[in-house]
Amino acid sequence: MREGTGRPVFSGVAIGRAYVYRHQQAELPGSCGDAAAEQKKFDEARETARAQLTELFEKTKREIGEEQAMILDVQMMMLDDLDYLEGVQDMIAGGASAAQAAHETGDAFSAAFAAMDDAYMQARSVDVKDMATRLVNILCGGKTGFSMEEPGILVAEDLTPSETVQLPKDKILAFVTRQGSSNSHTAILARIMNIPSLVQAQITLDDELDGKMMIVDGFEGRYYIEPDEATQAAMEKKRDEAQAYRQQLEAYRGKPTVSKSGRKLKLFANIGNPDDVKYVLEGDAEGVGLLRSEFLYLGRDNFPTEEELFEAYRKVVEGLQGRPVVIRTLDIGADKQVDYFGLEHEENPALGYRGIRICLTREDIFRPQLRAIYRASAFGPVCIMFPMIISVDEVRRIKAFCETIKAELAAEGVAFGEVELGIMIETPAAAVLSRELAKEVQFFSVGTNDLTQYTLAIDRQNAKLDEFYDPHHPAVLALLRMIAENAHAEGIWCGICGELGADLSLTETFLEMGYDELSVSPGRVLELRKKVCESEV
Repeated sequence: MREGTGRPVFSGVAIGRAYVYRHQQAELPGSCGDAAAEQKKFDEARETARAQLTELFEKTKREIGEEQAMILDVQMMMLDDLDYLEGVQDMIAGGASAAQAAHETGDAFSAAFAAMDDAYMQARSVDVKDMATRLVNILCGGKTGFSMEEPGILVAEDLTPSETVQLPKDKILAFVTRQGSSNSHTAILARIMNIPSLVQAQITLDDELDGKMMIVDGFEGRYYIEPDEATQAAMEKKRDEAQAYRQQLEAYRGKPTVSKSGRKLKLFANIGNPDDVKYVLEGDAEGVGLLRSEFLYLGRDNFPTEEELFEAYRKVVEGLQGRPVVIRTLDIGADKQVDYFGLEHEENPALGYRGIRICLTREDIFRPQLRAIYRASAFGPVCIMFPMIISVDEVRRIKAFCETIKAELAAEGVAFGEVELGIMIETPAAAVLSRELAKEVQFFSVGTNDLTQYTLAIDRQNAKLDEFYDPHHPAVLALLRMIAENAHAEGIWCGICGELGADLSLTETFLEMGYDELSVSPGRVLELRKKVCESEV
């Protein structure tokens, strides 16, 4: 028996045969004397790649959701990157073949992205390499795709975005990759598919591994190859217990979320786009506590119109069948960049021009979004939440603008409903000023991810700082208590929409602090409800 470790990205136990996934390596032709002919080949390959990616985009959107499909849209935009195209053209003019130029220019650009300090730009390194590899395969007749004869565990060096969306998802029991991170495409897909998976695994990808029996323990972050009888029996028992636990959670479907002492809590879900509403209903969430509006702006080459935004919001509101939705206004910036916004490069984008700072200085962006949200409120209960607040003045400016929007719609005879206004508390400034801010709004929702990184002065995207990043830090917990107390002192409700909301070790702490609502991934709702119902707090 061989065993090793990796970073778990989704819990559970998977048992099956290993399938080693290897990238197809095309045979690269060297130099070529006819530059015009090679340039023509490259241009034709680009159009073929664009058609392939468009087809994959639609397939991914149908099967997984629009948010995940956007990774392919990014690659389609990269096919038109002028710097990349000029680099290829220069190499071909110098005598290189089209495939060689596409490959080497892609490698150079990928390395340049990987060397950047910004985590978002580093992540684009994989997209560039994936796009270039596709072009090379088209030019050289290389094969793409992967098949599995029976359900099993996929083991790979890493998986590119387009590879993950083409995989036979109905047969994959788990992922194990040597590279990747908790925010990689592989990790995101694993969480969507609810399968145990490991990234950054200490494993050797040799041919002998292919077909061998393998076990992945997503609880402990371990894998076993050709397990002995004792390990096999122990892991089968652990897997059966995990499945039985999930079945037990069904007993809490439809139940009120109330502790034994009578403390009532609302359990909402975080989503990224209208297609995710089905997961809200499947997870038995009581509403949506965070709709991330920025995903309606990603993967495009121009701003969505008011009508497009309205249709997306209306689809969510109607799909929730009377459940409330809290829509966060645009939070572009930091780790979410969009070229057509024309934002300048920043040395520290997490502390830069992002969130409400863009909206308050770009009425052309803010106005259509607010009009669309208010229009959607005519179809069901809607709240609006504003991100990255640091002052009372900002909130008053926002409220005044909302009144202007409402007056416009009323004058036009456009229907809209009653909309609660709230703010995200994710900066230490907002936490400290929470008593004053509570006088201006109707609710708070704490973004614990950013609140933690700003309080501890630690970049949460930097893996080197994982040992220092502590969301349970006494300073963070002290701010969380202060926020809830100040909200209630002014008679407004207060929730948590960050990752910490799903931390079962803190559920009773949040109950004791007095939080009214927790908004988490849809798949965590029943587990959290069980924890609350069993609590003595």
